[in-house]
Amino acid sequence: MTDLSVNLNKIALLRNSRGRNYPSVIDFAGKFIALGVQGITIHPRPDERHIKYADARDLKAFLADHPQIELNIEGFPDEVFLALIEEVRPHQCTLVPDAVNQLTSDHGWDFHQQAEFVTPVIAQINDWGVRSAAFLDPDTEQLELAARSGTKRIELYTESYAQAWGKDSQTLVLEGYRQVSQLASELGLGVNAGHDLDLNNLPDFLSIPNILEVSIGHALTVECIEHGMSDTVQRYLDICRG
Repeated sequence: MTDLSVNLNKIALLRNSRGRNYPSVIDFAGKFIALGVQGITIHPRPDERHIKYADARDLKAFLADHPQIELNIEGFPDEVFLALIEEVRPHQCTLVPDAVNQLTSDHGWDFHQQAEFVTPVIAQINDWGVRSAAFLDPDTEQLELAARSGTKRIELYTESYAQAWGKDSQTLVLEGYRQVSQLASELGLGVNAGHDLDLNNLPDFLSIPNILEVSIGHALTVECIEHGMSDTVQRYLDICRG
């Protein structure tokens, strides 16, 4: 079974647009947990345009009463972000190579150019007792380099799959992800996935074995508006159960 971790960034974006705590990130975390999800993901950015650093602290306190739920915090490892990880100690920290003003994550780490920077960060995260994960394009060469960094998992950036889904190129693109996932398992790395996965394209993607976790926020939030929260989450959980 693949775990479903719901990204709450869009809930926070709605909240911030009105200047008060509605909708509440904590309340929605509780709603998703009650519906059966296995994890909560947040991705604070330097401008705090959606998730705020305080949300991470509040979620950590809230999840103390839900020990079965994992907290995954994503972000670029600048000094502020790493101080947050040291303080909060989430179950998992997913490192992404985002620029300061980047709209959304759109590429994985380049370990040819960035290994010297990211490898000691991964070591520090591991030393804090937090499971490290590195955001990665579906590239076997990058995967082999990432495996040397000490990261415990990778998160496959699935945009290229989402773009190919339903087109003639889908089979070929999906096979590339399958090969990377298989090699990751052989190298002892856990495999997560995320970005533009939705109710339509997720079933085909999870034909790949050994995907431990999918992190989904934008599409899931929209689908909750379209189909209702309970129905949407149940459909995702059914897909993740295979």
